[in-house]
Amino acid sequence: MADWMGWLATAGVLVILELFTGTFYLLMIAIGLAVGGLAALGGAGLPAQAIVAGVVGVLATGLLHRSRFGRQGRHDAARDRNVNLDIGQRVTVPAWDQGRARVMYRGALWDVELGQGATPQAGDFRIVEVQGSRLVVANS
Repeated sequence: MADWMGWLATAGVLVILELFTGTFYLLMIAIGLAVGGLAALGGAGLPAQAIVAGVVGVLATGLLHRSRFGRQGRHDAARDRNVNLDIGQRVTVPAWDQGRARVMYRGALWDVELGQGATPQAGDFRIVEVQGSRLVVANS
């Protein structure tokens, strides 16, 4: 098998692995390997192919890391609706006792506390945060 076929076959395997893992970093390394295959197709020697593949792979990985796709979002999981589906749901609080209450929600008793800026009056509230078995709510 020619050198360029080996480079491209390896790049293809990495693209398939990337589909299973969902990370773009393997895709960037696969791009480097594909460029190494192009260098082999152009007639470069094996050391030059490896250097080109390595440099392109490292540069592509570095660019991805600096982009918005490479950064992890710093979200508070207690307030993130994508993590906890209770956030945004409604609860009815019959009475407050010094900013705290107990309510029936999803078939169980939960402790409820007022969120910042919420007023303690009986009625419907919206869940804005979940801290263990305590719901933090805001006025609807």
